[in-house]
Amino acid sequence: MLLELLRNRTSIRNFTGEDISMEIIKYILEAGRLSPSGGNEQPWIFGVIIDKDMIKKVSEIAYNQKWIESASFLIALCTCIVEKECGGRDIQKARFPKITEVIENMNDEIYSCLNVEEHQTKIPGTHMALAALEHGIASTWVSYFDVDKMSMLLNLPKACIASEILAFGYPANKKEPLKKKKLEEIVFYNVFKIEK
Repeated sequence: MLLELLRNRTSIRNFTGEDISMEIIKYILEAGRLSPSGGNEQPWIFGVIIDKDMIKKVSEIAYNQKWIESASFLIALCTCIVEKECGGRDIQKARFPKITEVIENMNDEIYSCLNVEEHQTKIPGTHMALAALEHGIASTWVSYFDVDKMSMLLNLPKACIASEILAFGYPANKKEPLKKKKLEEIVFYNVFKIEK
């Protein structure tokens, strides 16, 4: 079932705009809620945007990507900044020992922006996109937007930013999935071997 969904998944930028029941939206959100995170921190909150005027504002903040306006609803994947007390800098220093001093001396605001752990928010986003597909609902990731303006629009707390947006809706037309690389092109076992 999962592989079949993935084989047929494609990004859609033209939705019917048809309403989607709150029951299905909650099912999609539950798939996100159950996602794993490092240390089970769950450094996220999800903003569901169903108001058409607000969706229009999001499209403007996303540098006037008008296609967003055709979405039935949006989910803003918001990442909460992990506090220093949780040892975030120590983890990064262990991961990148060559730049320990740079990490240690980095300005707090810059460090927070670079280490906001947005990658963790992509896990529930992926789960939500797949849960939507089970109901015939397509989605597209939106990363190109003004983060500060979006965070202000959503009235997010200071320690939280809008990381990604997922646009959802029934596809207005059929679109063939993009061709993916073959497994042997992207996988190596044990040690990467450079072809000579």
